[in-house]
Amino acid sequence: MMKNENQDQELEELIQSIFDENNGNYGYRRIHLELGNRGYKVNHKKVQRIMKKLGLKSNRFWRKTRKYSSYKGTVGKVAKNRINRRFHTNVPHQKLTTDITEFKCTDGLKLYLNPIMDMFNGEILSFGISKRPNLKLVMEPLNEALGIVKGSKYRTTIHSDQGWHYQHKKWVKTLKKNKVFQSMSRKGNCLDNSPMENFFGLLKQEMYYGKARCSYEELKEKIEAYIDYYNNKRIKQKLAGMSPVQYRIHTNQLAA
Repeated sequence: MMKNENQDQELEELIQSIFDENNGNYGYRRIHLELGNRGYKVNHKKVQRIMKKLGLKSNRFWRKTRKYSSYKGTVGKVAKNRINRRFHTNVPHQKLTTDITEFKCTDGLKLYLNPIMDMFNGEILSFGISKRPNLKLVMEPLNEALGIVKGSKYRTTIHSDQGWHYQHKKWVKTLKKNKVFQSMSRKGNCLDNSPMENFFGLLKQEMYYGKARCSYEELKEKIEAYIDYYNNKRIKQKLAGMSPVQYRIHTNQLAA
């Protein structure tokens, strides 16, 4: 008697493909959402069973991210904490957040990353990468982000820690000139900027920790590629199974 054919072969191949496309970073919940996006109706428990059968396990390296400390100046004198942990917003470009993190490279260099995120959907609007944590690292992404949020329905607030970059007169004056509210975390309180801390943790877990260390230029390319992937392809459960850019486009279409 002939063996029964594998009824789930097509589904198994698709699950394997989605897992590989996302570098092993998707667990069964996110793969279940992506299957739904592609028109496949399947129970999440079945997805979990198939992934177990195929030996597909999400690559997670839970390690505390290295916090770049740039504090210099007077506590609470430049700007108050306007956000005050009220991170949620239904309005694009209303609440932005920024911070700096650092990476070690094989060539004895460090890489510094400064993204600016829209809290509405977690989208990275702009970012700077540099070998040194200088003022240019934050000013170029700021000017790019200001061009994006210009003409928004509601006045924008940008939140940061109390690092010297964000206390610098050039940063402060640029925000005032563009009528953007400035908000700052309390000193030494990372929970006051948890959306950006979460992004840094995610980025490092998915493309840095557990990987072979590389040169500055190689790491720069990997981070640029990851941010493009994160914005345009990486789906989130809290965004109804869409990527940040997909969710923004979807929301704009509903509002039109």
